[in-house]
Amino acid sequence: MRRTRTRLWRVPLAAWALLAALAAAMGLFPGCGGSVLPQVHDESGRLELARRLYAKGDAGLAVEALAPFSTSGSGSANVDEAVYLLGLCHLKMKEFSSAQADFERMMRDYPESDSAPSASFRQGEALWGQSRGPDFDQEFTLRALDQWMAFRRDHPDHWLAPEATKRIGEARKRLATKLYRTADLYVKLKEYDAARGYFRDIMAEYSETPLYGDAMIGWAVASARVGERDTAMVLLQNIHEEYKGTALGNKAARTLNEMQHWKWGVQKKKRHSLPNEPPPPSTPQTSGGIGP
Repeated sequence: MRRTRTRLWRVPLAAWALLAALAAAMGLFPGCGGSVLPQVHDESGRLELARRLYAKGDAGLAVEALAPFSTSGSGSANVDEAVYLLGLCHLKMKEFSSAQADFERMMRDYPESDSAPSASFRQGEALWGQSRGPDFDQEFTLRALDQWMAFRRDHPDHWLAPEATKRIGEARKRLATKLYRTADLYVKLKEYDAARGYFRDIMAEYSETPLYGDAMIGWAVASARVGERDTAMVLLQNIHEEYKGTALGNKAARTLNEMQHWKWGVQKKKRHSLPNEPPPPSTPQTSGGIGP
C-alpha cells in the first residue's frame, strides 16, 4: 500500500512540474516574462534577439529585450537601431504615443543614422494612429500629413516614398470628407452661402480626392438655392456628360432632374424677427375696463 500511495503521489508532482515548465516557457505566469528571454551577454546580442522576436511577431518580448535601450544605451554603437526597433514594436502593439516618442528621439538624437529617414516616415504612422475619423478634430491627421509630406520632400528616392504618397492621399481624403460633411450640413440647415464656401474649399484644395465631384454637385445645389439656377444646371449637365455611365455622372443627372422641378426664385431660410421666447402673460383687465 505504501508503494501504491508513493506512485500515485509522484505522478501528479511530475505532471505539475511539466505544466509549470511549459507555462513559464510560454510566459503564462505573471511577472515571469523576463525569465523566458534567452540570456544575452552583450548589447549586440540583445539587439539581435529583439530582431528575431519582432520578426516572429513577439513585439512585447522584443520590447523587454530592448529595455536597457529605452532610457540609456547612448554608449552603444547600435543604440540608433535599437531605438528604431523599439518604435516599430510599439507601432505593432498599437502603443502609438510610445512609438511617437521613440521616433522623435531617433530623429532628434541620431539624425545621421541610416534608420533616420525610415523613422521620419514611421513618425507619421504613429501620429496617424492617434488620429480620429472625419467627424472629429483633425489635429493628428494634419500632423501626420505634414510629417509624410516632409519625409517625401526630404527623401524622394527612399523605398518608403511610394507608401508615403499613398498615406498622404488617405489623409487628404479624410480632411476633404470633413469639409464635405460640414458643407452638406449647412445645405440641410439652408445656410447655402456657408455651404458654397466649404464646397469651394474642397474644389480648390482637394481637387485630386474623390470628394471633388461630389463637391461640384453640392456647390451647384447650393448655388441654385441662392438664385444661380442657370449656372448650376449648366454645371450639372457638364458633369453628367463628362462622367456619363459612372456613379458621379448618374448623381449629376438625378440632381439635374430634381432641380428642374424646383420652384423658381431664391430660397432662403426664414428667420424669426423676434427672439424665440414665449409671449409675455396677458394683463388681466378690471371689471370696469379702462377708459376716459
